Formats: sequence, structure tokens, C-alpha cells
Amino acid sequence: MSAPAVTESAQESDPPKPETGSPAEPAAEEKKLPDVVGMNLQEGQDTLQAAGFYVLNDKDATGQNRLQVFDRNWVITKQSPAAGRKVSTDTLITLYAKKIGE
Repeated sequence: MSAPAVTESAQESDPPKPETGSPAEPAAEEKKLPDVVGMNLQEGQDTLQAAGFYVLNDKDATGQNRLQVFDRNWVITKQSPAAGRKVSTDTLITLYAKKIGE
């Protein structure tokens, strides 16, 4: 008895199919960037995440390169990109903050 013939149904030009069970990333969309300047760092991060922005970075606005360990003790002095612009939700948003009272 001979082995059954194997035929290939997919053509070489067909795009590869995604693996079963692999997580699908949601497509980024453009949204208006909220203004978080003047908020404490934690509140600003929460506001941006609620608006759909999750790619966040924070920096010491004084240039001393300190880490913001307790976000509620820091106030946002600047954000980049600026508030009000329509940007993709996968855009890196940088928040510049200094300790409250400085």
C-alpha cells in the first residue's frame, strides 16, 4: 500500500496566518491629548491612561535626574507632546515633573 499523496493547498503568495492563541494587539487610534500640567504625577498618569494613552515616561524637570518614587509628591510642569493635539494612542508621552514645593 502506498502513502497518500500530500497536497499543499496554500499558494506561495498567501500571507502567513497568525498563530493560534497569539494575542492580537489593538490598533492604535488618534485621540486628543489631555492637559495634565499642574496635576500631581500620579493623577496625570491616571488621566492619560483613562484617555487611552499607556506609553508614558516621566523625567525630573529640574535636570537632577531624580527618580519619582512617590508620584503624588511630584507636580507636572510640562508634557510632550503638548496637550490638545490629536496623536496616536501609541505615542510616547513624556511628563516633566518637580517635587511639590520646589
